[in-house]
Amino acid sequence: QVQLVESGGGLVQAGGSLRLSCAASGRTFSTYAMGWFRQAPGKEREFAAAISWMGANTYYADSVKGRFTISRDNAKYTVYLHMNSLKPEDTAVYYCAADLNPPSPWIASIEQGEYDYWGQGTQVIVSS
Repeated sequence: QVQLVESGGGLVQAGGSLRLSCAASGRTFSTYAMGWFRQAPGKEREFAAAISWMGANTYYADSVKGRFTISRDNAKYTVYLHMNSLKPEDTAVYYCAADLNPPSPWIASIEQGEYDYWGQGTQVIVSS
C-alpha cells in the first residue's frame, strides 16, 4: 500500500508561483515513476507532468511546458511541481500519482491508467 499526500496548493494571483509537494510512503519510492495530473472545474482530469524514477526524464503537457517543472528527492520520498507564470486556466485540483511498475527506469507515462496510487489532491486557484 502506498500513500500519497499532496500539499502546497492555495490562492495565487496570475503571474505568481507555487510549489506543490507530494510525500509518499513505501520503501521503494525511488523505483516509482511519478506524475502530476489536474482537474479543472467541469472538466476531465488531465496530465500535467511526469518524472521517471531515475529522475533523468521528465514529461510535460503542452499547456504547462516552460512554466512548470517536476522534480523529485528520493531521499525525502517526495516529488515536487514547481509552477511559475501561473494563469487562471491553471486553476484545478492537482493530484500526484505513483506508477509502481514503469517499463524502464527512464520512462514515466502520461496516461492516467498506468498509475497505481493517487493522492487526495490539493486545490490551486489562480486569480486574474
